[in-house]
Amino acid sequence: MKTHFLIIGSGIAGLSLAIQLSEKFSDKKITIVTKSKKNESNTRYAQGGIAVVQHIEDSFEKHIQDTLIAGDGLCDEAVVRMVVEKGPQRLQELILWGAQFDKNGKELDLGMEGGHSENRVVHAKDQTGYEIEKALIAKAQKQKNIEILEFHFATDLMIKDNQCYGAKVLNEHTQNITPYWAEHTIIATGGIGVVYGHTTNPKVATGDGIAMAHRAGATIQNMEFVQFHPTALYNKNIERTFLISEAVRGLGAFLRTQRGERFMPKYDTRADLAPRDIVSLSIYKELKKSGNPCVYMDCTHLDMTDFKKHFPMIYDKCSELRIDIAKDWIPVAPSQHYLCGGIAVDMHGRTSIQNLFACGECTQTGLHGANRLASNSLLEAVVYSHEIYRYIVEHYSDAEISHFKINDSENTVKENISAETIAGMLRQLQSTMHQKAGIVRTDEDLTIAKNKLEQLTKELSTLHDTYAPSRASLELLNMLTVGMLIIEHSLQRTENKGGFMKVN
Repeated sequence: MKTHFLIIGSGIAGLSLAIQLSEKFSDKKITIVTKSKKNESNTRYAQGGIAVVQHIEDSFEKHIQDTLIAGDGLCDEAVVRMVVEKGPQRLQELILWGAQFDKNGKELDLGMEGGHSENRVVHAKDQTGYEIEKALIAKAQKQKNIEILEFHFATDLMIKDNQCYGAKVLNEHTQNITPYWAEHTIIATGGIGVVYGHTTNPKVATGDGIAMAHRAGATIQNMEFVQFHPTALYNKNIERTFLISEAVRGLGAFLRTQRGERFMPKYDTRADLAPRDIVSLSIYKELKKSGNPCVYMDCTHLDMTDFKKHFPMIYDKCSELRIDIAKDWIPVAPSQHYLCGGIAVDMHGRTSIQNLFACGECTQTGLHGANRLASNSLLEAVVYSHEIYRYIVEHYSDAEISHFKINDSENTVKENISAETIAGMLRQLQSTMHQKAGIVRTDEDLTIAKNKLEQLTKELSTLHDTYAPSRASLELLNMLTVGMLIIEHSLQRTENKGGFMKVN
């Protein structure tokens, strides 16, 4: 299979890049491969919104400083300035493509979230990501030269002499692995949440792009900076952790202990609106002290009509679980939410491998530093997808799509590893990462985790010698790779910064 542009992933980063490329290169083929349905991505579940300077009281400089403060000294200031200053134009592009955001009269309704000094979060109630994803898919499907291949799982990049020529792709219906040769390959595979199990991410967030890039020899950075969202709904009976958006605290909700004490003011002068790393660590300390499994978010003093207007999905989810927000506190606890590290890219989205680009959560751009400022993730995705587009346009030259002989032994007829075996190994990985590489880490715990992941990786490698690879087994391999990167980078870091806390 040959294509001019191969995009791996169908979230906001991949789709927005595909649309831009299709409009510029109407005679070129753009292929998007996605391992699930085309609308299943981390983007779809983004509740809060996209942080963009919009009103006269706000300024680029304020947004830049808020981002730098949240990043705890590890942001690349040049990157921060570029992303913040290019945000308004990219927002208008999303609106032009059909995304509809909440308004207050004729103006956009701007929300407040932790770490921000001004209201600047553009949103579509509490389903902003869903609205953006829906608009981008509708736009992409109208482009004649974009092909979206659902249930196609990219297994490995094809690299020769530090240059990328495309990727091997598993067709989940036929179980055959086929090489997709491309002029340019772009990784936009999103996050890694399933590595931890207890996560706000969907099941597809298994770190595939980062693992593929690592195996190919690309530079991976800052994997120790795993962001835990402080306020995920605590409930043992729901499969995927449900997020209680930071914007709820922006509306005026308070965090309380089981005894009713407001504890955030004693940890930070910004109280409940402190950045995520501070709130998550504060909750961790309170839970360790009390032995309780959760703290509570108190919304009972808020105007419920206003609450339902802004957060209908959150209100409905709580009602479904028999939590009356007008009377009851919402049980919450930190949950893995975002990865601030990933594939290292420059300001054009280029990786350390030629013809290989990356954008979105799978990357380390320098924007987030040690801790991402709320609602900067969607912003980063659209700005960097546009920078990749600009670079390709400026340097494009027609050339024959190159290919070379590869090993096709993956398609040898064999049985797959049993689902029960994979599930059991995944549980061991998730338990290890949750217990040994969570909000607060120690070198002792990390060393134990490293030994465990090495053991699991060896077991899986032995199984792959006998059985055919499947999506489930390859995802597990990727998650073990990502878990090991998190552990190794955590062991290497000696200074606590942002979302990283190590005690010994």
